Amino acid sequence: MPERNRGPDAFSRYGAPVEMRELAVPDSYVVDLVPHGDPRGRFTEWYRADVMSQAVGHPLTLAQANHSVSARGVLRGVHFALVPPGQAKYVYCPAGRVLDVVVDVRVGSPTFGVHDTVVLDSDEPRAVYLAEGLGHAFLSLADGSSVTYLVSSGYDPTREFGVHPMDTDLALPWPDDVEFELSGRDRVAPTLAEARDQGLLPTYAESTARYAELRG
Repeated sequence: MPERNRGPDAFSRYGAPVEMRELAVPDSYVVDLVPHGDPRGRFTEWYRADVMSQAVGHPLTLAQANHSVSARGVLRGVHFALVPPGQAKYVYCPAGRVLDVVVDVRVGSPTFGVHDTVVLDSDEPRAVYLAEGLGHAFLSLADGSSVTYLVSSGYDPTREFGVHPMDTDLALPWPDDVEFELSGRDRVAPTLAEARDQGLLPTYAESTARYAELRG
């Protein structure tokens, strides 16, 4: 199994045009991308399979690629999928600006309920990776914000759930100057505590067992 390197410049020795660091939520990373520009425009390698495999210890199985476009104030999430198989995500913003949020919703995790945030901005390209079992949300900070994300498993409505993004116990750092727009599903989502009591959340044991299985 490849050794996981969590340093801020973990991949310079491989010549990879990115830098990665692990977020406050274990098993999630921010990926700082390096754009290459000239008078014609700009080119960015926004996903590198070799870099991700080295970071997490296994390849990201690509089952589906999703793309959304959102007006300012659109808030999507907090969404997660049950494990196994769960759904890992690699999230990139090619146009506009979003506040991306990762939440540890794995029951039994030492960081259960902890979150971290990353601003994904097309002018300063970066990406976020989150492993199976973690919760994900993002808020559009500009009209026409585009989010593209690769996922490790296809959509399964029987195994995908959410918690309310305005849960006061989560205290996610949403800005005060935005008028939020949520889907009907997200407006009626339970709090994290309610989802735990209802048995809707993935567990830390299931998630770590899945990571070990993927690493072989």
